[in-house]
This record gives sequence, structure tokens and C-alpha cells, in this order.
Amino acid sequence: MSLTIDCSFPGGNIILEKIEDDNVYIHQDLRDTEGDWFYWYFRVQGATGRSLRFHFTGSNVIGTRGPGVSEDGGHTWYWLGADRVQNQSFEFTFGKDAKDIRFSFGMPYLQDKLDLFLNRYKNHPHLKIESLCQTPKGRNVELLRLGSLDKQATHRVIITARHHCCEMMQSYVLEGVMASILADNKLGQWFQSHTECIIIPFADKEGIEDGDQGKNRKPRDHNRDYNNESIYAETQAIREQIPKWQPTVAIDFHCPHIRGTTNEMIYQVGLEPETLWKEQCHFSTFLEQTKTFNYQASDNMPFGQGWNTQDNYGAGKSFARWAGDLPSTRLASSLEFPYANVKEQDITADNAREFGQDFATALQAYLETE
Repeated sequence: MSLTIDCSFPGGNIILEKIEDDNVYIHQDLRDTEGDWFYWYFRVQGATGRSLRFHFTGSNVIGTRGPGVSEDGGHTWYWLGADRVQNQSFEFTFGKDAKDIRFSFGMPYLQDKLDLFLNRYKNHPHLKIESLCQTPKGRNVELLRLGSLDKQATHRVIITARHHCCEMMQSYVLEGVMASILADNKLGQWFQSHTECIIIPFADKEGIEDGDQGKNRKPRDHNRDYNNESIYAETQAIREQIPKWQPTVAIDFHCPHIRGTTNEMIYQVGLEPETLWKEQCHFSTFLEQTKTFNYQASDNMPFGQGWNTQDNYGAGKSFARWAGDLPSTRLASSLEFPYANVKEQDITADNAREFGQDFATALQAYLETE
């Protein structure tokens, strides 16, 4: 088989410019993105026994631990390592059994992974799989109900993810949260007795499956679509359905930028109203007790600091800011979880899921203070 480099699969994103000997020149597809962003995901076939160097010809879109690599068609991933990166390129040696090797900015999480997770809990009495809406391309957007479903719950929590479709590492955290709620242990039993959770795992379903950047999408991205009339099916459905449910807690999971001090730690994005910021700080006291990563309340970004200003939101409104305006909401927040490392500690799919369990533990402790 001759050398083939493509992105013709769910979530794929790359533009191949040219191949010269063992050098491959590529760049990310920005499509409808305003400015620059860094998501890419491609596969290589027919490279058995070769060492290739992949050069990104635009901006530097290789993360702090090098590219994510999958040698089994996108099922499992590992970091290639920063030592294999030189400027805006990386090198990879393909083994004798290399058939479908995939590379990405992160560790992609798509519909197949969500389906695999949900199949493990098929017929679970504390899980209901419903539909939020259908996208214009006919894709179903899942709305998951977990926890206390057969009686009036004491607490109602909504957690959303992937408003920016490229921010895949948060999905592994969300898996850990959902597994904790459904677990047959003290933590799971508490949620199943006291709390009903709505989970919207893919707030930009089409962007995820099509391999879009999502962030800074023209004319606005999904997390700026909560003001005036929504233009996306998912955000419109959330705005129509969730207020009737009267959530007490609303959390939106995100990943930050590609690198830099504030992008290599876990933090909450502060909301402007003092009452909401106070609750975010209160929730932080429980998150600080987490075991998997070193979360510190001092890492939070109050409104008016860093990028968290009104200018950044423009005329748009984020999910967290919208949810914070609902009369039932006590705690609204955005949680930023990095792509590759929390300070000096590497992120993997497994320890991201473990942090999800820590998050669920902190959420239980917070809710018990109501």
C-alpha cells in the first residue's frame, strides 16, 4: 500500500500540502474559524518501516507533550512526548505492523466512545438516554438523565460539555463524573437517592463529528449563543428546556488554550455577580480536596482578570453566564481542564476519568451544604 495521509473519518481535520521524501507538510483546517486555532486529527497508512517528519506550516499547533498517538485506529491514545518535537514538527517511526496510525493535537473523544460508555450501563435503573434535539444534518444530540429518577430529587444539576467541539479532554472527565453517579458504592448511592443530573455530553454534535475547531466559529460559536436568538439547534433546545427543569447547579466543562501557565492548570472561570462568584469559591473548597490533580482555588480566574472580561464575550453570552441568570440557580460555573498536563503532571484518559470521580465527590460535598 502506498503512503496515504488523510482525515476522511469522524472528527478528522488536516490539509495535506505536500510530501517530499520523508517530510510531510500539513496544516490544520480552519474552515469557518475566525482567526487561528489548533485542532487537527489525521491518519497515516502505508508507512510501514518508515520514519516520517510532519511539519506544520502555519502556527505552532503541537501541544506541551507532543501529539497524541493512536496505533489502534483511534481507540486508545498516548502522548508521543516533547522530546520528539522540533519547532513546529514531530517525527514518528512506523513499525512493521503499522496499518492505521493516527495523530491528533489531543486524545479525540467522539460518538463511538460515548456509545461504548453508555453500552456499559445499558438498562441501568438510574440512567435514561433521551434526545435534546436533532441537528440540521440529522444527528441526534443526547440528553442523559442520571441519578435520582424515580422520585422528587433534592438537588438538580446540569453539566454540559463540548460547547467548543475541539475541547476533547473534558469528555474523559465527564465520563468519570457519570460513572461515579451510576456506581454501586456510597457516592453513587448518594446521587441515586438525592440528585437528578442532566448531562449534555456534546453541545456541538456536528462540530465534533465533522472535525471542526468550534472555538471562534463564524458568526459566533456555541458558547456565545445564549443571548438574543440562538442560531444553533443545541443551544436553542437548552434554552427552551432547561429553565423548566429549574436546576440548582449548572456546570460547563471546557479546555483552555494550547500552552502557558494559565492553560496548564485546572480552574473555574469566575462570573461577574458577587453571589455567584461566592458560590464558585465555596465549591472550590471541596475541589481542593481532590486527589488526582493539584487543584487550587487561587488558580481560579475572577471576572475582570486575564481573558475573563466583557470584551472577550462581546455581544454573546456563554452557557454559564446564561445559567447563572436562571432564578433557580445557586451555583453556575465553567471549569477549565487542560489538554495535556496539569502543571507538571501528565494527563491521560484514565486519570482524567479519575478527576471526574473527584469532581463528583466534591459536588456531593457541596450539595450537602445546601
